[in-house]
Amino acid sequence: MKKKIAILGSTGSIGKSTLDVIKRDKRNFDVVLLTANNNYKRLIQQAKEFKAKNIIIKNKIFYQEVKKKLKNSKIKVFTGDISISKIISGKVDYTMSALVGLAGLQPTIDAIKVSKNVAIANKETIICGWNLIEKMKKKYKTKIIPVDSEHYSIMKLIENHTLDEIKMIYITASGGPFLNLPIKRFKRIKPKHAVRHPKWKMGKKISVDSSTLMNKILELIEAQKIFNLPKNKIDIIIHPESLVHAIVKFKNGITKFIYHETSMMIPLTNAIFDGNLHFDEFINFENSKIKRNIQNLNFREVDNKKFPIIKIKKRLNEYPATPIIINTCNEILVDQFLRKKIAFLSIHKIILSILNDRNYRKYAIKETKNLNQIIDIYKWTKTLTLKKINLSND
Repeated sequence: MKKKIAILGSTGSIGKSTLDVIKRDKRNFDVVLLTANNNYKRLIQQAKEFKAKNIIIKNKIFYQEVKKKLKNSKIKVFTGDISISKIISGKVDYTMSALVGLAGLQPTIDAIKVSKNVAIANKETIICGWNLIEKMKKKYKTKIIPVDSEHYSIMKLIENHTLDEIKMIYITASGGPFLNLPIKRFKRIKPKHAVRHPKWKMGKKISVDSSTLMNKILELIEAQKIFNLPKNKIDIIIHPESLVHAIVKFKNGITKFIYHETSMMIPLTNAIFDGNLHFDEFINFENSKIKRNIQNLNFREVDNKKFPIIKIKKRLNEYPATPIIINTCNEILVDQFLRKKIAFLSIHKIILSILNDRNYRKYAIKETKNLNQIIDIYKWTKTLTLKKINLSND
């Protein structure tokens, strides 16, 4: 029986990778929905290739063009913020939530209502709205699958274990492009340097997050929420080879880790098929790199002077909405850095100044119960961050 699948954000990096997985076994999949914000040309191409039942082009400007291009097909076209629960009848076997930013939260919540499994590749959705997601997943008995390599690894390592059995979990960090750069040269770091990740092929924003180590701060938040982990049971460790993605130390003296190539296709494929396939028949993963590095795995503590953003780690569990504020502030600062409006070293300084602002507690203590409350905190943080940027540039 075919698996019904929906992909939110099918034209982005994770969406395209998900379709690459499906492409290798098309006979066993029924693509019921693909969505995109603006890239209507690629969406049309994907819809035709995978014979999608429905598509959503969120930007209404392109709606008529898409309708025209698909007028002779059976593909149903929708636009705007329509809920996928109004489009899909019955249960989807698997929904991939690959939308970028806070805009992915509401569609993910909608997807939970009509999906047996929802895979999430969107940090903002988990960091800002996990309490809403958790409530919905319990109500609709939906399984949530994290597909970041770190969180997928943690999930597989701790399944069939209780929290009491775990001594410590480590999320690994490559250290990014500046791991071995002398600190005195950090003042001269430009956007073109920060986006050159030595191991992973990623977008600009996440590459900058990797260079500051903010990506690992955000991943700590995600892991704590997804796996209900206390802050004293999870930490960050530098692993330059980027082959080990998570490490779990158990109280019985055994340490386990998951080791694989720097390819998102591996956690994605495993998430979709849950290990129920022969990889040699499906995807040709070359093992030459693994053979070359299997005896050369290095781990080291984070250098707090080189990565001062690590100081934020102590503040993550301060108040309920602290993660929303940290995530939003960083999002704005990275965008401004990429636009050459602020210096690289200003990113961590402004985030810390936000956390020390006189109005910070007023917003951080809020228990968010709906999307509007999350948006209010997002707007306050964005306004204050831009104000501090202007002050720092005066």
